Amino acid sequence: MYAVIRTGGKQYRVAQNDVITVERLPGDEGSEVTLDQVLMLSGDGGTRVGAPTVDGASVKAQIVAQNRGDKVIIFKKRRRQKSRTKNGHRQLHSVLKITAIDG
Repeated sequence: MYAVIRTGGKQYRVAQNDVITVERLPGDEGSEVTLDQVLMLSGDGGTRVGAPTVDGASVKAQIVAQNRGDKVIIFKKRRRQKSRTKNGHRQLHSVLKITAIDG
């Protein structure tokens, strides 16, 4: 059984015991999170596609870690103007372990 979920503006295909990295979700390490934006659910009973979400479906996950991604350097240069800017950004991530898919 697997599901397609939406969190942080992105879509993920998950099955039970999968470990995925998503944008930061509120909560401490070890806490339980319920993701209720299930776009598609597939299993033994067939495939259910939501419009836009599947009614009554949810995915339960446990937060394994709260960490930060790699640094991304933003460098802008306007030629012949002596104008340069340099910035950095590190995105916050949550590592989730999928514990159950309820449909």
